[in-house]
Amino acid sequence: MKALVYGGPGQKSWTDVPDPLVIHPTDAIVRIDTTTICGTDLHILKGDVPAVQEGRILGHEGVGTVTEVGSSVTGFRTGDRVIISCIKSCGHCGNCKKGLYSHCAGEEGQPGTGWIFGHLIDGTQAEYVRVPYADNSLYKLPHGVTDDQAVMLSDILPTAFEIGVQAGHVKPGDVVAVVGAGPIGLAAIATSGLHGAATIIAIDPDEGRLARAREFGATEVVNPDNPGWIRDVMSYTDGAGVDVAIEAVGIPDTFDMALRLVRPGGNVANIGVHGRSVELRLQDLWIRNLTISMGLVNTNTTPMLLRLVAQHKIPAEKFATHHFPLAQIIDAYDTFSRAAETHALKVILRRDSHH
Repeated sequence: MKALVYGGPGQKSWTDVPDPLVIHPTDAIVRIDTTTICGTDLHILKGDVPAVQEGRILGHEGVGTVTEVGSSVTGFRTGDRVIISCIKSCGHCGNCKKGLYSHCAGEEGQPGTGWIFGHLIDGTQAEYVRVPYADNSLYKLPHGVTDDQAVMLSDILPTAFEIGVQAGHVKPGDVVAVVGAGPIGLAAIATSGLHGAATIIAIDPDEGRLARAREFGATEVVNPDNPGWIRDVMSYTDGAGVDVAIEAVGIPDTFDMALRLVRPGGNVANIGVHGRSVELRLQDLWIRNLTISMGLVNTNTTPMLLRLVAQHKIPAEKFATHHFPLAQIIDAYDTFSRAAETHALKVILRRDSHH
């Protein structure tokens, strides 16, 4: 089969590799029908994730068709259309029993690490993928949910909802600021309404993304390049600051912005993947009664989010801005990596090029 193989920082190739095989009785083999590229894949290619070894097949998002199951898989059979979760779950360890799938202690990849696809084992940017713990790491796709919608449930929708909205304790009537209107920020905007946020403020220097944010449910938009931007945000609160600030970029400046915007007693929910340390001025912050949260998605809300997508309560299909045949994945990476110019949100790669 063909797959996108990591060759070290800055190096990737679409090349021939051996087909995956069932190794454990709990495995399934899935033919990839649709996959996509994540900002984390770009971090890997920059060399920010040293655990990824040369020769690894990249990708952790996908929708496909089961082609083979191990002898102890009971919930799936050949021919099932499935969503591949970006997080493994053995279903048996102490962390999985608590719903903390992000730290599944199963041996696959590495005990205690839930994100293994395209990281510690071969991933989904390929024609086929081996899925460990298939009964707990796959989700059946109902009729009427398209591949474009479903692939957003592999990672960005559960990540934004769990690590942004839930961990940020968004409550009915809250004012929520989302710093960064890329795919993950837009997913946080789209799911903040599920917890009853009254005002959702999108903050981004790209006017095109601010326009997009309104389509996903932002009630207000603010460009931080404007000199009075903090005053603009405060004007949508009672002057005290927002109830919840969600950081969706992963750089020190945006984390600092979130801290500046939140009211005393408020919550800062960090979703962004940070490549370097940020300054935490505890001497100023301790007195403000803030809660700061961060984390890796558990994907335990995926079934609930899938039901909402199926009922058109979340506009998942709007994330899909560009389509490519799987064999043109190098071009897709180029388009995705230049998102400011190409206006790409999520680039969709299909086994066939029809969409």
